[in-house]
Amino acid sequence: MTTCADNAAVIEELREWQRALRVQFPIVTGHPDLAYLDSAATSQKPQAVLDAVQTYLTTTNANAGRGTYPWANRTTALVEQTRDRIRRFLGDPAPQQSAVHFTSGTTEGLCTIARDWLPGLLSDGDEVVVPVADHQANIAPWLETQRQLARQGTHVRILPMPYQRASGDYDHNALAHLAGPRTRFVAVTHVHHVYGGDMNIHRIREAVGPDAVICLDVAQGIGHLPVSVADLDVDFVVFSGHKALALPGSGAVWARQERGPQFVPGGWSGTPNTVGIVSLAAALDWLQDAGTDRIERWTVALASRLTDELRRLDAYEVLGCQTSLAADSPVQRRQGIVTFRHREIGSGDLGFILFSHGFMVRCDHHCQGSAGEESESVRVSLHVYNTVEEIDRLLSVLAALG
Repeated sequence: MTTCADNAAVIEELREWQRALRVQFPIVTGHPDLAYLDSAATSQKPQAVLDAVQTYLTTTNANAGRGTYPWANRTTALVEQTRDRIRRFLGDPAPQQSAVHFTSGTTEGLCTIARDWLPGLLSDGDEVVVPVADHQANIAPWLETQRQLARQGTHVRILPMPYQRASGDYDHNALAHLAGPRTRFVAVTHVHHVYGGDMNIHRIREAVGPDAVICLDVAQGIGHLPVSVADLDVDFVVFSGHKALALPGSGAVWARQERGPQFVPGGWSGTPNTVGIVSLAAALDWLQDAGTDRIERWTVALASRLTDELRRLDAYEVLGCQTSLAADSPVQRRQGIVTFRHREIGSGDLGFILFSHGFMVRCDHHCQGSAGEESESVRVSLHVYNTVEEIDRLLSVLAALG
């Protein structure tokens, strides 16, 4: 179990490293009186990403795959190089076999799989497991596929993912009993966007068997901690660039291409978001240089510090698992997301109070599915630019509210 002493040691070890990275975010250093604590919604951008975009737009900007002059050729090469960059960043063990498709973000990526690929996998009577307490983006597309197939006379069963009530983690034992020979597709989340829990995806394959296709939403994982498809036996990885230090409107689907039909998005491929793709390549380079393992250690230590102190304040209820545990524990480890409620002050009101003290947090239902929390809550989500001082100042304000 991670202790307060462990957290303090990590913070002390990484303090100078974090300071050197924080100053690379102009919007953060330009507003020293504000604390941005909403990185699960979107991340801030380091200067290296801004410079890459500026350089591209002032030296190379052209359409990709549609011209033979040097600017167009360089743009086309940048797009293809970014596909390879994503494969390397994910630790792709078979890059010659896999596919990378650019999207506007996680939602479009999941919708593309649901619309263009999943119907070709399913037959009458097949089953799809849906994580009904996760983000709506990882729920709604699969339900729409079920409706689409039903209109064509193919009836597919939707099985709600089982959860452990106390922690918010997937119930892997119950999932093993739920999944059967007709379970063809399982949608899962890497890091929960409300509870901040590492959802122990390494246990999903054992639970559902060797043949089911697993689609992994890594929107809250990519850029925050190491993600290795060599270690995770999943078939799809979907993410948004804007949550990983790149520009909005960028993202990708990685497809392993081993189970089911080949992943080939339908329709005519129009002009790609070349600026977003350039920003994504620069962001992945920055993250690799910074070290996602160290980013994880830093944000986990900050989140644990916040969680441990919040639990001492009777006025607050912390949602999800309240203890940071080892990665192989049956109870998940909290990443850089802490979500809570005040027992008397409404979450919306609490958000306004916190902003008056310089804290930017999210206060609502966080786009959680129908099996999620019924009441609104306050979510603090962290990245490498956040500091111990911000956490301690936040705790002081929360404690004063009683």
